[in-house]
Amino acid sequence: MRFVLFIFFVTVLAGCSGAANVSKPNASNNNAVSSKPQSSPVPVYGYEVVKAYPHDPKAFTQGLFYYNGFLYESTGEEGRSSLRKVEIETGKVLQKFDLPREDFGEGSALLNGQIFMITWRQGLGRVFDINDFKLIREFKYQGEGWGITTDGTDLYMTDGTHVIRVMNPDTFTSKRMIAVMQENGKPLMQMNELEFIKGEIWANVWHSEQPGVLGKPNHIARIDPGTGKLVGWIDLRGISPDDQPPPDSTDNYHPKSENTLNGIAYDAENDRVFVTGKNWKKLYEIKLTGPKQ
Repeated sequence: MRFVLFIFFVTVLAGCSGAANVSKPNASNNNAVSSKPQSSPVPVYGYEVVKAYPHDPKAFTQGLFYYNGFLYESTGEEGRSSLRKVEIETGKVLQKFDLPREDFGEGSALLNGQIFMITWRQGLGRVFDINDFKLIREFKYQGEGWGITTDGTDLYMTDGTHVIRVMNPDTFTSKRMIAVMQENGKPLMQMNELEFIKGEIWANVWHSEQPGVLGKPNHIARIDPGTGKLVGWIDLRGISPDDQPPPDSTDNYHPKSENTLNGIAYDAENDRVFVTGKNWKKLYEIKLTGPKQ
């Protein structure tokens, strides 16, 4: 997700135990409901790379979505955060909005011709016109901002915990919360960039390779948006070895330690899935395989 010490993860883990889980996708309900371990194993899918495309290695990818033949990407880090329109075949940035230097940009999503982009710790979001990136308005929210996506009606937002908040796009107030648990009943922490694909939420898991998170590198969670139940994993380990530390690396100060998988975009018309990561030199069109036995 970003340059954060281990102590921050511990703090987040300790502070999110009261989040809610609900079963009705359009009901407003903030009451906490305990989740039980899933009784059957969650299927794990592999991948095939259909095609690799150039990607700006200076883009600290925080959000990614596809629209009308182009990719739209939001990037992070103070002094380098931006919103971009990108040509897929070349990786060329065709349009760009630079955030103020103090902002740490995060996820972005398109709804009703408007791009919603959030920031990490500022509690500040912005709405842009998809056509010219004109700033339409700003909005506030509580807590951190990580990833964001939409089902075409509401916005779904992560904050680094195991909770996905369903937000009203007009008021940006919370309508309900979805708690996401692992198969063993433990909360799925550090959900990051999100994408709605065929009725599911696909979620990047920041530093999923860490033992305290999943202990499995480059994993994407597939989530039922109504219940928060895991319906699958996507194992993308090894997809971009030149962009990441060696898989057995324990060096937290490795120059590529933050080059994590982050960025999922879906072209519904052509049924194409794109993935990339922070400061990766490539963007990948992938096809799922499996599930693994």
